[in-house]
Formats: sequence, structure tokens, C-alpha cells
Amino acid sequence: MPHFFFDLHNGLGLVSNEEGRELPDLETARREAIKGIRSIISAEVEKGELDLTGRLVVRDGDGAETLVIPFHESLTIVGRWTAPAA
Repeated sequence: MPHFFFDLHNGLGLVSNEEGRELPDLETARREAIKGIRSIISAEVEKGELDLTGRLVVRDGDGAETLVIPFHESLTIVGRWTAPAA
């Protein structure tokens, strides 16, 4: 089974994943990366923050970058609240 590493790049810097995970394929690694990003975003929102400038880099077992997923691509923002006219 292929091995994948997930490196986090955000406003705090780089958190390199040296342990990684065995997953069946790249598509599964992509889904896991998106779940991880959404978890990070959820924790930020709990604190009243939201920074979508980060990205998660997926590397294969040889250390080569196979995917780069910007945080903003992990969700869909629907609508935008505007204050009612006075």
C-alpha cells in the first residue's frame, strides 16, 4: 500500500509530517487531506478566526509532492451576509 505524508503550510509556518500514513491510493490521500484541512478550519472558527491562506502538501513515499491543496479549495462558501438597510 502506498505511503503518503501530509505537510501543513499556514500562518504559523511549516509543520512537516515525517510519519505519514499508508493509504490505498492518491484519491484517498486527497480525501484525507481535505478532512484534515476542514478540521483545522473548524478549530479556527471555534476561536473566532478563519485563515484560508494555508495549504496542505501531500508527498508520496519518496518525498515527492503529489498534491497541493489550498485551504480555500476545501470548502464552498455560500452566500454573504450583509447588514439590512437602515
